[in-house]
Amino acid sequence: MAIEKKEVVVEKTAAQKISKFGSFTAGGIAACIAVTFTNPIELVKIRMQLQGELAAVGEGIYKNPIQGVGVIFRNEGIMALQKGLNAAYIYQIALNGSRLGFYEPIRTASNRALFPGQDPHKKQSVAVNVFSGASSGIIGAVIGSPLFLVKTRLQSYSEAFKIGEQTHYRGVWDGLKTIYRSEGIRGLYRGIDAAILRTGAGSSVQLPIYNTAKNFLLKNRLMKDGPLLHLTASTISGMGVAVVMNPWDVILTRIYNQKGDLYKGPIDCFIKTVRIEGVSALYKGFEAQIFRIAPHTILCLTFMEQTMKLVYSVEKKILGHD
Repeated sequence: MAIEKKEVVVEKTAAQKISKFGSFTAGGIAACIAVTFTNPIELVKIRMQLQGELAAVGEGIYKNPIQGVGVIFRNEGIMALQKGLNAAYIYQIALNGSRLGFYEPIRTASNRALFPGQDPHKKQSVAVNVFSGASSGIIGAVIGSPLFLVKTRLQSYSEAFKIGEQTHYRGVWDGLKTIYRSEGIRGLYRGIDAAILRTGAGSSVQLPIYNTAKNFLLKNRLMKDGPLLHLTASTISGMGVAVVMNPWDVILTRIYNQKGDLYKGPIDCFIKTVRIEGVSALYKGFEAQIFRIAPHTILCLTFMEQTMKLVYSVEKKILGHD
């Protein structure tokens, strides 16, 4: 029993000593590995969220994630399933590197300010965890917003089925340059308010649920620390993120994809969507969201445990950490 306790302390100490840049790097690498597997489902999700936009009856081309993947494969080819992947890589480095890299420093600083005299690393407060998750996610959303904008438009474009407003870019850099030339910096940050709402909602629950589930399972001796524990906690976290984030994800997709001024902002988009399509429209693409966010969260957080150790071992050799 004493040996088991000692191992947990050593692992926590290693995570605490990793630099902010190391945390950013570990989070970014883990997220890129995850998005490689989940990008085809993200593609289907984007199109499911756009079909039937501001129409009483949906177009219904994409029925579910599996059928959607099949439709894209048959009509656009296998390479089309990885549309927007380069933009997704850069976005994930910005978003998840920030979200996973800044989460612990913000949480520690908040605990130190709110609970003086207590160990800021060990103190667990639900309010602080939610605040830290939302804050780190918003930082990532602001940094990565132009990439998500281009990614959305790359993935929504289809010569086979024209759903939503269609914008054609040759690639991520072409998209960024085209938007900047026609709309300037303001155009690159179109929909940033919706991005903050969407990412803040998802980030506010992702790591808190993961850490709460992980600590609960360990504290009650239901599972031992290891890959299976990380997988279980990640699954629980992924489901929670999908439920909380989907409505804001639908709104973000539609605002990013518009070329004109169909929506004045996220609240206007929310009102118009609910009024014309009904409340259920906020959960368009939810099946794809589950298929994407649960595996993505599982892969991301599971790989993060390993990449965090890898980056720490590199820093230990280079910087001489104890």
